[in-house]
Amino acid sequence: MSIPVALVIEDDPDLSVIFSEALKAAGFQVESVHDGERGRKRLAESPPNVVVLDLHLPNMSGAELMEWIRSQEQLAHTQVIVATADPRMADVLQEQADLVLIKPISFSQLRDLAKRLVSIAQF
Repeated sequence: MSIPVALVIEDDPDLSVIFSEALKAAGFQVESVHDGERGRKRLAESPPNVVVLDLHLPNMSGAELMEWIRSQEQLAHTQVIVATADPRMADVLQEQADLVLIKPISFSQLRDLAKRLVSIAQF
């Protein structure tokens, strides 16, 4: 079984590190980018198993990126965890996201949820 890959798309450097370390602790190989357009380019290269997506990103919003992700056939099996401090936007994207987490999100919360994803998904 190969190691699942997670992509963190988060512009806050501290949160990016926390999310990345939590996903590593859950057994993922982790990459991170800090703006929406770089996230889109990385996603176009090869699909990760999981994306942790902030909604308020520079260069392309998380909402726009979510719409793009869901329109791409090669990303159909990629699970998207929306991580946002904006509960109204979270409600809007609830249908498209696999999971929505409202910030603040703790290391242990994301680690434990990511472990569940690994155990139930067939990566």
